[in-house]
Amino acid sequence: MEQQLVGKLPPSLLEGSVFRFCGAPRPEVIIGPGIGEDAALLQLPEGKFLAVASDPIVGAREGAGKFLVHINANDIACKGGDPSFFVATLLVPSADGVPMVQALMREIHEACLSIGAAVIGGHTELTSRYDQPVLVGTMMGPTAFVHRATDIRPGDVLILTKHAGLEGMAILANDRPDLLLPAIGPEGVEEARGWLEQISVLEEAKLLRGMARFLHDPTEGGVGGGIAEIVRLSGLGVELDYGSVPFSPLTKKAVQTLDFDPLHLISSGVLLAVVPQGGEADALAALREKGISGVAAGHFVEGAGNCPDDVREELWGLLERPKERRE
Repeated sequence: MEQQLVGKLPPSLLEGSVFRFCGAPRPEVIIGPGIGEDAALLQLPEGKFLAVASDPIVGAREGAGKFLVHINANDIACKGGDPSFFVATLLVPSADGVPMVQALMREIHEACLSIGAAVIGGHTELTSRYDQPVLVGTMMGPTAFVHRATDIRPGDVLILTKHAGLEGMAILANDRPDLLLPAIGPEGVEEARGWLEQISVLEEAKLLRGMARFLHDPTEGGVGGGIAEIVRLSGLGVELDYGSVPFSPLTKKAVQTLDFDPLHLISSGVLLAVVPQGGEADALAALREKGISGVAAGHFVEGAGNCPDDVREELWGLLERPKERRE
C-alpha cells in the first residue's frame, strides 16, 4: 500500500502543482511565490489605500477554489477596490492528495485570471487531521475610496441588486436537490444551480463605488442580516419596503413548500448599496445600462426603522432536514 504524503508539499510538487497557477501577472508584484520566499513584496500606487479581506471555505470540494476567490474579491469590491492580490492557504486531506491540490489551484488560477488578480503566496499542506478540505483566502486590492457606514445619513437610499437568497438557493440546488424538487421541479433545480455563476458583485460595485456612501455583500444572514449589520455600523435604522425586495419565482415557490424566511438565506452575489437621497435614479440607470437588475428597497432613518436586528441564517437548518425515505 502506497504511503500517503503528509505535511508541506516538497519543492518539486510545489513547482509542478502550485506555483504554475499564479493568476494574472501584475507589475506591482515585485516578489511573488517561490521556494524559500517567506513573503510577497508589492509596490502599491501612490495615494491609494489598500483594502484587505479574508474568508474561508470548509468542506466544499468541486468549485471551492473558484468561489474562494470570488467571495474574497467581493469584499474588496465593497470597499471600492480592485481585487488584485490573492493569498491562498489550502489544508487538503492526505487521502485526496496532490490531485485535489492541483484541481483547487487550477480553479483559483482561472478565477484570478478572470478578474485580473495575481496569486502572490500562501501555504499548501496535506494533512491527516481533517477529512474535508479547509481553504482560507485573503484578497487585497488598491482603492481610492473610503466608504464608512458612519457616513450614511437619514434619507439615504438602500439599493439592492439581483435577487435575495440567490446563493442559498444555488447551494440547496447543488447539495439538497431532494428538498427543492417537489417545489420547483428538475428544470427549476437546474436553473438554480446556475446561479452560482452570478456570485460575483465586482461589476455592480465598480459601477456604484463612485456614487455610494457604503457597499455591502450580504453573505451569511442574507439580505436581512446584511441590512442589520449596516444598521449596527451606521447607528441609524432602515425603513424597508418589504414588497419591493426582489425574489426569483423559484425562491418564492421554495418558500411556500419548505417554509423558510428568504430574507435570511445566504445571498453572496447580491450587492447592498447606500446612495445619497436623490442619487438613486442615476445609480439604477447605471445598473440598467449594464443589464444588472436593481431596486431602491428602502431608506435610512433616525431611530429603529422597521428592520429587526436579526442575523440568523436559514440555510443551515434546511441542509440538516432529513431526507425522505423511499419505500
